[in-house]
Amino acid sequence: MQAILGAGGAIGTELAKALRIYTREIRLVSRNPRKVGPNDLLFKADLTDRDAVIRAVEGTDVVYLTAGLPYVYKIWQRDWPVIMENVIAACIQHKSRLVFFDNIYMYEGDNLNQIMETHRIDPSSRKGKVRAQLIEMIWNGVKKDGLNALIARCADFYGPGVKNSILNEMVIRPLKNGKSANWLVSDHYRHSFTYTVDAASATALLGNCPEAFGHTWHLPTAKNPPSGRQWIEMVAEELGVKPRKRIVGKTLTSILGVFIPVMRESREMLYQYDKDYVFNSDKFEKRFAFQPTSYEDGIKEIIRSEPGTLLDYGAA
Repeated sequence: MQAILGAGGAIGTELAKALRIYTREIRLVSRNPRKVGPNDLLFKADLTDRDAVIRAVEGTDVVYLTAGLPYVYKIWQRDWPVIMENVIAACIQHKSRLVFFDNIYMYEGDNLNQIMETHRIDPSSRKGKVRAQLIEMIWNGVKKDGLNALIARCADFYGPGVKNSILNEMVIRPLKNGKSANWLVSDHYRHSFTYTVDAASATALLGNCPEAFGHTWHLPTAKNPPSGRQWIEMVAEELGVKPRKRIVGKTLTSILGVFIPVMRESREMLYQYDKDYVFNSDKFEKRFAFQPTSYEDGIKEIIRSEPGTLLDYGAA
């Protein structure tokens, strides 16, 4: 039995598909779980409820924590440590292996060119500090309490069938509606995105590879990412429209943040847009001989997907 805690989101849904290669018993856990495959087992639970999490994890061999909380710092600060504490306790009690699907917010933000697993943990944002706390909780559980865990980490992600993304809101949706695309700070810098189908396949592989535990893995992400300008041009070409654009600088971001909550919450992440943001997954690719989906193919697949279900910010 393998369980996905936080099923139903962008990664959880793709992961449920990918796990079919490894197990016939997949338990989907969330407040309102829905089947992805016909044989999926549904378990309704609030991850902030310890007793519910312990019941959800009972009988599992591998647990994947892929939950995504609303993109609000106060909610992250309040709920993430509670969720992680509950999941760690449940995995220790039931001797289940833990796979935590993570982002890169906890990394030092001055240099984001070729971000590797050895990148220094020194977060530049409040949300990053929360993520760093979660990582410390996991490795403390490994060292002191016998937890068996690994961390599967990706860049901002994109993919078919995914919604509520800053990339979708900034680029795809405006261009589809005949408006100008937006990009934060500067469109001159390169920006990596991890394709959700690749991320899910790789996470399932890691969870079923015993020797992968005890390590942090960067999930497969295409090399040589486009700049903001190139992202806009690539999407526009696939849509068959002109690549009209507007650069949203730091000052305008602050002004818009007064009226738009997601923009207000994004201000502290602007350091990811004023320099090259290049995610390196060589460790995983070499170990598992995995070739990530190219950005060109990823965009083509996304544009073919249903309207309104395109991309995700990757803040899981």
